[in-house]
Amino acid sequence: MANGVGPTLREARKRRELELSDVEQATRIRPRFLRAIESEEWDVLPGGVYTRGFIRTYGAYLGLDGDRLAADYRRDVEGAGGENGPGTEHAPTQTADAGGRLQPSRRGGWIAVAVVLLIGALAIVVLPAGGGGPDVAKPPAPRAGGTDRRAKQVPATKLQAGSVSLRLTATAEVWVCVLAGSGRHLVDGQILETGARAGPFHSGSFTVSFGNGEVSMLIDGREAEIPATSSPIGYAVDSSGTLTELSETERPTCA
Repeated sequence: MANGVGPTLREARKRRELELSDVEQATRIRPRFLRAIESEEWDVLPGGVYTRGFIRTYGAYLGLDGDRLAADYRRDVEGAGGENGPGTEHAPTQTADAGGRLQPSRRGGWIAVAVVLLIGALAIVVLPAGGGGPDVAKPPAPRAGGTDRRAKQVPATKLQAGSVSLRLTATAEVWVCVLAGSGRHLVDGQILETGARAGPFHSGSFTVSFGNGEVSMLIDGREAEIPATSSPIGYAVDSSGTLTELSETERPTCA
C-alpha cells in the first residue's frame, strides 16, 4: 500500500536509532512479528484484533498515532471501515450463547418481544422448577416494569459443587477465546463487537484469552480487574473464582 503501515513504522524506528530487540523489550512483541509488520508480510501475523493490537502498541511506542495506523491496516488490508470510516464501530449489540455463537439482540421489533415473552410464559407453566442445566438454558426476557428473572435464576445454576460462573461484555472490539475446564470451547476465537456479551458460562474452571483489555469479566457476579492494554492477555480462573494471569505460551488460542 502507498505510504504503508510497515514502512512508516520502520522509518520511525530507524530515525530513533532503535533495534528490533529494543522494541521487543519495551512492547513484548516478538521480533518475527515486528519484522513481518515492517515488511507487511501479513500472513505471518495472527491477523484481526491481534495484528491491530501489535500495530497500535508499536506505533504508540515510537511516538506515532497507533490508533490511526491500526485503522489504516484494517481499512487497506482487511478491507474494513466502509462509509463509516476506518475503525468506526456501528454494529448492533450482539450476544453469544453458551456455544459461543454470536446472535444479534436487536431484531424483530415487537413481534420478537412477544414471542420471547410467550415462550417464557410456557416454560414457567410446563417445565419443572430448576429444569435445564448450566451453559444451556437462557432465562426469558424480563417483562416491562417487572422483576428481572435472571437475578433469581443465576444462583440456581450455582448449586453444582465446584462450579464457577463467567460472563463477558466487550467494552470495545475484542477477540475472545474461552475454554471450560474440560477443554470445551465456549467462545471459539470470535471477535465480539462493542457491547456484545458472552455467557454466563458455568464450569469448574476456565482459561481465557483476549486480543486486548477491552473487556469486562464477571466471575461469580464480581468484576475482575482487566488492565487497559492493547496487547493480547490471558487468564486462568479456578473453582474458587481466583484469577491468574497466563504467559503467552499458556494462553488458549482456540486454534
